[in-house]
Amino acid sequence: FLLYSPFPLSLPPPSSPPALLLSLLLPPLFLPLLFLPLLPDVHLTKRLLLTGAAGFAGSHALRHFLVNTDWQVVCPVTLDHKGHLRRLESAYEGLDATRAEVVPCDLAKELPTHTRALFGHPDLIINYASSSHVDRSITDPVPFVTNNVHLMLNMLEFARTVPDLSMFVQVSSDEVFGPSYSGELFTEDDQHRPSNPYASSKSAQSQFGYAWWRTYGVPFTEVYGCNMFGEHAQNPEKFFPKVMAKVAAGEQVPVHASPDGTPGTRFWQHARNVADAILFIATNVTPARYGDGSTLPSRFNITSGDQVSNLALAQVIAEAMGEPLQYELTDYHSSRPGHDLRYGIDGSRLRVLGWKPPVDFETGVKRTVTWEMEHTGLLDSPEH
Repeated sequence: FLLYSPFPLSLPPPSSPPALLLSLLLPPLFLPLLFLPLLPDVHLTKRLLLTGAAGFAGSHALRHFLVNTDWQVVCPVTLDHKGHLRRLESAYEGLDATRAEVVPCDLAKELPTHTRALFGHPDLIINYASSSHVDRSITDPVPFVTNNVHLMLNMLEFARTVPDLSMFVQVSSDEVFGPSYSGELFTEDDQHRPSNPYASSKSAQSQFGYAWWRTYGVPFTEVYGCNMFGEHAQNPEKFFPKVMAKVAAGEQVPVHASPDGTPGTRFWQHARNVADAILFIATNVTPARYGDGSTLPSRFNITSGDQVSNLALAQVIAEAMGEPLQYELTDYHSSRPGHDLRYGIDGSRLRVLGWKPPVDFETGVKRTVTWEMEHTGLLDSPEH
């Protein structure tokens, strides 16, 4: 046992009574130390690197993972791209906030060594972070696209350095497939035809992910979500909160439609459904690897299957608020070039594996309206 003794010992003569006493007491005392070299590197729980946690959708993912796993979650946060600390506080509410480690950094810039050290060695990376508002991407496309491209490259380069990374989940959008002119539902393998700078930047992220999967063996897995709504203060520029604000003020809601007056449609779902689907994938799917016979990485459409027109959604929101809806149909392309009238994705690949959306459309709308009315002005408070 002297080899593993934590302090120097001065032993009495072997035949003395104290030596006999030591011979009885010390071996049991130091027995556990004998096995220290045999113990594995104990990793009690998974370490997740979750980007975009201060954003709307990412904050839903953060809360969902804190509630449904024992994982430690590392959250790179910048407040320059619509992130807000109040969303983090909302995600923590009633939970153990010490399980979430906030690391201030801008993922669109090269990651310093100390930031990489704070990230540690995650078992899993889930990349929600991206600028996502179509109007802003059209108004000023170059910095918008540059941000999304650079952050993706930086995350993929970091992923290359992580030993034993189990999965890199990229959260993408149904908009990469372009418009569904005749109501068709796109599968994960359909060609990308992005119509605007935002969608093209998400498609570029997909292509980088494929290249790093193919060239460097990054366990890239991609999910395509559809339009989301939910609690935690979605940015006011988005359709759901914009409708709520207009209805509350008694103003007309602009609803985009075709020149013949047909309202645009989307697949709408609560943000918690996307987080739940990603957790299902992370715990039930082994990502495809190039070289094991796979020619494409694992990819999944996430949709609850609720295809709803923008007008119908506005009506449901107004009804949940207990207020009348005043609206005006506007020509979607004349007012918003690069926008599409209809999107549609086929979610059967994930459903076959057993995933079911936990929040139905009507329940999600009522929950969101109630929460937002009780937390009016959440994003008006200082971010720092």
